[in-house]
Amino acid sequence: MQQRQFGNSALKVSALGFGAGQIGDESLADKQVNTLLNQALDLGINLFDSARGYGVSEERIGKFLKHRRHEFLISTKIGYGIEGTEDWSAECIRLGIDAALKRLQTDHIDIVHLHSCPTSVLAQDAVIQELTNAQRAGKLSLIAYAGENDDLNFAKDSGNFQSLLMSVNICDQRFINDQLSDAKLKGMGIIAKRPVANAPWRFDARPVGHYAEVYWQRWQQMALEFDIDWQELALRFAAFTYGVDSIIVGTTSLDHLQQNCRALENGPLPQAVLKALQTRFLECDQDWVGQI
Repeated sequence: MQQRQFGNSALKVSALGFGAGQIGDESLADKQVNTLLNQALDLGINLFDSARGYGVSEERIGKFLKHRRHEFLISTKIGYGIEGTEDWSAECIRLGIDAALKRLQTDHIDIVHLHSCPTSVLAQDAVIQELTNAQRAGKLSLIAYAGENDDLNFAKDSGNFQSLLMSVNICDQRFINDQLSDAKLKGMGIIAKRPVANAPWRFDARPVGHYAEVYWQRWQQMALEFDIDWQELALRFAAFTYGVDSIIVGTTSLDHLQQNCRALENGPLPQAVLKALQTRFLECDQDWVGQI
């Protein structure tokens, strides 16, 4: 698995990261999750992305990987869900970091994101100060933001964050180049979420009400056909086109995990395929104003 420098930091991340949202489902057997997490490490994946809102995800990473803590990086998200505190308050940030450390069974977290909060929170000095205090105390390495659009731009330009987590995929290209280029110039690490655009090709008909619905509509409108499997095409597009450091993909299947790793071994997409994806997106772009 290719390892990449994470912005200007001392961290190196695998091109493919493990999205740990799905393993937060308590209906999954511990044995299955244990095998999956350790196999991910064995395949060369060293970035595990979780969040306070992902069920028992953090607990399972701590439980099943603590004996290999020196082999991987933890990315998690905070800012909400601490009983007795106001979401996005300085106290919530402070207690949220300590709670994540306990759940993950570690003394430090490599990347801590504010999780999709608005600009009004990002502008609060007290919130940033709590993150800075935790960084100085060695509880976290990098202060990060996970989000989109104007809020992402504010975080990028504020000078308070060393890393961004943002959507990068074939159906979500509008602001990618400008945002990423600017962030890279600032030395920020970049993690791509939704790299397979919620896999709209799973559905034969519009999945009304499903989180993949908007991306399915875009994918249908782009109306492209290639000889490359869509999952592989999407992964290679997100991982190699715009210079992101790692793409986060979640799964509960070891077979899917191995397939994703093999897909990235094929490297960047052919130029003709890449050009078609970018051109067709731009042709359809104005029809998607106001959508995610």
